[in-house]
Amino acid sequence: MGKAALELGVVTSALSQQISRLESELSTRLLQRTSSGVVPTDAGLAFWRQAQLALRHIDDAAVAARQARLSGHVSVGLAPSTTGVLGLAFMQAMRERYPDVRLRMVESLSGYLGAMLGARQIDLAILFREEPAQRWSVMPLLDERLFVIGASTLPGMPGRSRTSIAKLGALPLILPSGTHGLRALLDAAFKRAGYVPSIAAEVDGLAMLMDAVRGGLGATIQPGAALARTENASLTSVPLLEAYATRPNLIASVSDDELSPAGLAARVVLGDVARNVINAGLWPGASLRAAPFTKREDPLSPP
Repeated sequence: MGKAALELGVVTSALSQQISRLESELSTRLLQRTSSGVVPTDAGLAFWRQAQLALRHIDDAAVAARQARLSGHVSVGLAPSTTGVLGLAFMQAMRERYPDVRLRMVESLSGYLGAMLGARQIDLAILFREEPAQRWSVMPLLDERLFVIGASTLPGMPGRSRTSIAKLGALPLILPSGTHGLRALLDAAFKRAGYVPSIAAEVDGLAMLMDAVRGGLGATIQPGAALARTENASLTSVPLLEAYATRPNLIASVSDDELSPAGLAARVVLGDVARNVINAGLWPGASLRAAPFTKREDPLSPP
């Protein structure tokens, strides 16, 4: 008994008590005590054989669970600004958690992503407004504060730590065109603030738009995610004071009864990664909504 206790890392008295409790529960003697140690009774041998079989089944169950990894494919859409801050981290997380899931990433304007989602060309996307007519599953994720972004030497660029829309004056702005979701949000904010913007140019591609801003052709108003790429680190960013100058981010997917297990997994991972990026301080101006997912929604998470 002493050697067995030493091998198990317990004291001899604790091991004896456990065996006694087991014998009491089974109402039979499992071990016969002798002056030289203990030997199993017939009941003890029968119990040992069945216990060994049960342990092998447990090991087999663990191997089966590890081998039955989630597979399939999923298509995920992100807007260019969101891709800069979230895209790579999401792809890495999917590879780590679900290496057998084939991931297709689509980068496009949110309006186009909504149309692709409606046509079932993608499974899920981060969008910036809800489409009530669509039979989607929509879960609020976060809100992004908007920033005035430009070169510090640009005439009219705010020099304060914060500014309001009405104080932008004649600052030349480079904005997306009217078909862009962000432009619709900005036009509503301008109208609410009673401000008439000075539009220097309209550009519908984020990379080209930020090239123009870095080139000093004007400033822009974008969420903080637009600053995620290293080439924009030299630009000055000033948050807008207005509480309504924010962009909501929603995880939209085809309905839950249409979404595949791979799609369900990707949706959970997307929410997890967004929260991790924000909590790490890597998403300027972003604040989380109430957690839209629980771990139990992960297809491979235990209850």
